[in-house]
Amino acid sequence: MAVADTDVVRIAAIGDLHYGRNAAQGSLQSLFTQITESADILVLCGDLTDYGLADEARALAREITAGVKIPAVGVLGNHDFEAGQQAEISKILIDAGVAMLDGDSTEIHGVGFAGIKGFAGGFGRRALGPWGEDIIKHFVREAVDEALKLESALARLRQHARLVAVLHYSPIQATVEGEPREIFPFLGCSRLEEPLGRFPVSVVFHGHAHHGQPEGRTAANVPVFNVSASLMKEHFPERPFRMVEIDKSGQTDSAERRTGSDRRTVERTEVTR
Repeated sequence: MAVADTDVVRIAAIGDLHYGRNAAQGSLQSLFTQITESADILVLCGDLTDYGLADEARALAREITAGVKIPAVGVLGNHDFEAGQQAEISKILIDAGVAMLDGDSTEIHGVGFAGIKGFAGGFGRRALGPWGEDIIKHFVREAVDEALKLESALARLRQHARLVAVLHYSPIQATVEGEPREIFPFLGCSRLEEPLGRFPVSVVFHGHAHHGQPEGRTAANVPVFNVSASLMKEHFPERPFRMVEIDKSGQTDSAERRTGSDRRTVERTEVTR
């Protein structure tokens, strides 16, 4: 049955692939085949390359072209910026069929997607403030600018009943818990959470925190999923990515989780706003 004929859209999400120069070509085919068979849309949450090299992106693009047969949307991560080739990396992935977002928005199967890389800065009362040296103010401003980009992208989708926010850095502390507390400020920022409460966002995906928690919620009760690849392998070894079904009818407000040893089951997110 075509996606347009159903009330549910299945989204598979993963981040932190860190596809490097030494990766064996074809190493992602099993993963991408499983995703294609399980989902209607693939979300890629940054750190797609290891050292931010265009050659790494070209090799990853070949993997995507060969294995991903569903629409894909993504954002870049900090590793993708390492070599200063982020614009070329984004173009390579766009040419491979991935809708790359950086303060942009897109619609797939009736679901609106807004995406940014995000930035660091810390959470809650411990978040870094714009005080003192100019370099500190510039650091904080980067997080503020990313939050403004997310807000603008979400605003362009305000007519959609179902919105998905895609980030690399975390917007909440709950999904970085498990990492050393000393590095929390470098894993995300509460400023990224603020736009999520102003729009009817159904679900948020991010990566970056390899040893964090797989899920949490914003202050507005929006589900947030940390989909870092290593975390997915730990929690879902038979299905190493996050699967979320978004019910477009919005008749209920519930999260149904199947329990037990079968990790291939699906998270159901049905949010009425």
